[in-house]
Amino acid sequence: MAKIFIKTFGCSANYNNSEIMAGLLTESGHSIAKKPENSDLIIVNTCTVKLPTENKVKRSIRNFLKLNKKIIIAGCMPEVQKETLKNIAQNASFVGVHHTKEITDSVDKTIKGILVDATGKKNEVKLNSPELRKNQIIQIVQISEGCNGVCTYCIVKLAKGKLFSYPEDEIVKQIRSGIREGCKEIWLTSQDTAAYGQDINLNLVSLLKKIIDVKGDFKIRIGMMDPNNLIPILDNLIILMKSDKIFKFLHIPVQSGNDDILKKMERPYTINELKKIIKKLRKEIPKITISTDMICGFPSETEEQFNDSVKLIKEINPDVLNISRFWPRPGTEAALMKNQVHGRITKKRSQLLTKEFNKVCTEKNKKWLSWEGEILVDEIGQKGSFIGRNYCYKPVVIKSENNLLGKKVNVKISEVTNHTLRGKII
Repeated sequence: MAKIFIKTFGCSANYNNSEIMAGLLTESGHSIAKKPENSDLIIVNTCTVKLPTENKVKRSIRNFLKLNKKIIIAGCMPEVQKETLKNIAQNASFVGVHHTKEITDSVDKTIKGILVDATGKKNEVKLNSPELRKNQIIQIVQISEGCNGVCTYCIVKLAKGKLFSYPEDEIVKQIRSGIREGCKEIWLTSQDTAAYGQDINLNLVSLLKKIIDVKGDFKIRIGMMDPNNLIPILDNLIILMKSDKIFKFLHIPVQSGNDDILKKMERPYTINELKKIIKKLRKEIPKITISTDMICGFPSETEEQFNDSVKLIKEINPDVLNISRFWPRPGTEAALMKNQVHGRITKKRSQLLTKEFNKVCTEKNKKWLSWEGEILVDEIGQKGSFIGRNYCYKPVVIKSENNLLGKKVNVKISEVTNHTLRGKII
């Protein structure tokens, strides 16, 4: 039996795929190595959403090749950039994102010197597979693969394909299993959680009702959802979000503060619609944590259109903002658009937006000063610290000599930074 090292890039779904691969491999008798140099085979689970990430993946593969180990390249890149990967690693096997459960067979063959190409679209339900979790407190549950979007900049849809929603009962079964095994946080994840069920005549609300009914002490974090798919379910979702079992947190990517740019992105909603969503959420759930995304320098974006994005951030005051420079991705419409914005400008715009957002989030966090309440400790921090989450999924850093992972503790917020709250146990 072989020792396998797994390196993972990308989103929570990718991390869950690595957990599944590790689970399947250990079940079949292989072991997971902690260091690449101690392994017989290395799996690189790839992400290609942005050019900087792609470059990190390539550097990582080149470094692993120097170790003279067998290599399997998994994840999104083999589905959309196979030739690029072959130029870097001629003797690598490929296991695409739709073939995660074939990892054991692929490892066995690759170890024997047989190159594998397990790529191409197919519907693979990844639920209820063996898992070796990175964090024993957190269960990542994929509820679907792919999406119904046609965003002109997105390479992920080319890798993952059309929306394929997993069966409700299988999702609930996996969550029950995770709770029995001690998980306290359930991360529902997909490319667009609000789109769940559109292909099988169901929706996210019906799924959440079933999950809330599961017995146990746990909280649900709902993953990213596009505004256009959130609008039809918003009122019913708000009702469910008042449950103690759901974190008051939503990730709603807007991508631009200008309607003309949104049209070029083929994001089917308006800025006014987004504002209405956030206004309603904050009216019904006043302290809700809102996370959003922005792309700086989409093709043809003018200074004025970029300033609309800055204005929007100042107006909606998100708690979390993921800022990306536009990177043309191979195979996407946006990569071929005229009037590409120069890299110097996209860099400058992302820096400016970051500066403005830092002002916003510091002021938002100050409102939590002196707050007292319960947090669930879900992460080990640095230098004897732990990180917990309050009911709005706000990260709270605390110090303790005891291992608090998975425990609930009462804290008082004593200071804040741009991105965290700092508390003392009371």
